[in-house]
Amino acid sequence: MIDLRSDTVTQPTEEMRKAMMTAVVGDDVYDDDPTIRELESYVAALLDKEAALFVPSGTFGNQLCLMTHTKRGDEVIVGHDSHIMAHEVGAAAVIAGVQLRQIESQGGRFDIETLEGYIREEDIHYPDTGLICMEQAHGDGSVMPLDHMKKISDVAKKHNIPVHLDGARLFNAATALGVEASEVAKYADSVTFCLSKGLCAPIGSMVVGTESFIIRAKKYRKLMGGGLRQAGFLASAGLIALKEMVPRLKEDHDLAKYLASELDKFSNIDVIKERLDINMVFFKMTGVDEDKFISAMFDKGIKINGIEDGEWRFVTNNDVSKENIDYTIDTMKVLI
Repeated sequence: MIDLRSDTVTQPTEEMRKAMMTAVVGDDVYDDDPTIRELESYVAALLDKEAALFVPSGTFGNQLCLMTHTKRGDEVIVGHDSHIMAHEVGAAAVIAGVQLRQIESQGGRFDIETLEGYIREEDIHYPDTGLICMEQAHGDGSVMPLDHMKKISDVAKKHNIPVHLDGARLFNAATALGVEASEVAKYADSVTFCLSKGLCAPIGSMVVGTESFIIRAKKYRKLMGGGLRQAGFLASAGLIALKEMVPRLKEDHDLAKYLASELDKFSNIDVIKERLDINMVFFKMTGVDEDKFISAMFDKGIKINGIEDGEWRFVTNNDVSKENIDYTIDTMKVLI
């Protein structure tokens, strides 16, 4: 099957499978899994942070950071269309006990004056603003400029508020910007990123920050059920993901641009070109029955998701080739 639903569907490489089979492991709750320790040290150095922590998933990592940064009853400023706001099942209310204050977002960018106005003054009636969250790359396929991240960071520092970066696709963002991932990460006090989105590791995400932050987060990770034992099997795949798969992300980006150019040739398809920064192609399509189209594509060996917020999304990844894209386009010519 050709799977264009997401870059989360990538299969582990042969090298990853072999590494997992032969990984040297211990018990990570006792802090004696050598492969986990190697991964965490590698990630901390890679992002120029003091420490790192392996967690089961991106949502887990984001919610762990919210819980570690804040106290119950705090208010967290997030983009109205951010993953934390829209796709994490309301976890912030359940786990950290905080409320989310939505700020209008365009590809993760906030109006800076509006952001500053959203920070609560000291008042007996108000919650404390405990955290500001950014997302980079954004789930809508766009990447914000580094100078905008700096503006958000500067506002936060002015008010002594920490910043968390949901960097699920951090390395896609860095690739699109032409910088090292550490250049993106430096504008946040904590960062999460996924090893399984586009990097082909089967499981896992990372949390990075100061040493004191990670010490607190590790205890909360245990509380949340994320204290894994012989997790080095997973860490071994994560090391390969970072060392071998990051350099090839540009191939996914280039293939997405090729896919967009081919889709743009259809008279009933409107490709959203201003959000074509990474490996995602968003488009609107008229005159097509959603359920029938998805079913017909599946029958032809192509998996796709349905419409969300009026848009279709195809995602390129390591397991999708140019030949697969050509076949997809040829199939669509017949079906629509």
